[in-house]
Amino acid sequence: MADFSKESCPSVKNILLLDSEGKRVAVKYFSDDWPTNASKLAYEKSVFTKTLKTNARTEAEITLFDGYIVVYKFVHDLHFFVTAGDDENELILASVLHGFSDSVGLLLRGDVEKRTALENLDLILLCIDEIVDGGIILETDANTIAGKVATNAVDGSVPFSEQTISQALATAREPLARSLLK
Repeated sequence: MADFSKESCPSVKNILLLDSEGKRVAVKYFSDDWPTNASKLAYEKSVFTKTLKTNARTEAEITLFDGYIVVYKFVHDLHFFVTAGDDENELILASVLHGFSDSVGLLLRGDVEKRTALENLDLILLCIDEIVDGGIILETDANTIAGKVATNAVDGSVPFSEQTISQALATAREPLARSLLK
């Protein structure tokens, strides 16, 4: 049996979802490289500023920044970032980024913009949890990630009166949309 150590597994330092002004929408850090909130905010601002002039709309872009590999992609007014150590495989990081952005797209039903992301922040944070645990990459397939999040977020067996507001809205949204389309 192979001996796997945490060091031999591909890992990420953080996953960031920022708006078009560089402000946080959803972020999760998996290392102590940025020990304070101020250092995290400074990193987010600097990585946003460095990548702002690029055109990462159709393809993911990769850059080396402050000794880290940063893979990023922009979708409408949202900026997706995955940061890892400079010894990680860029292709694996790109698959993490695509898994994150594509699963968010599936969960938001293609309406990938800041307003919708904030309304469904719980789903996006669950997405990040399904992709990475403690920095270790668990899953990169968008359909699998979105399926697990949707199963966890809206459990059909929960009575309507006991659902969270976002669950209730999601439950009510489908019949409403169908009635409007008739």
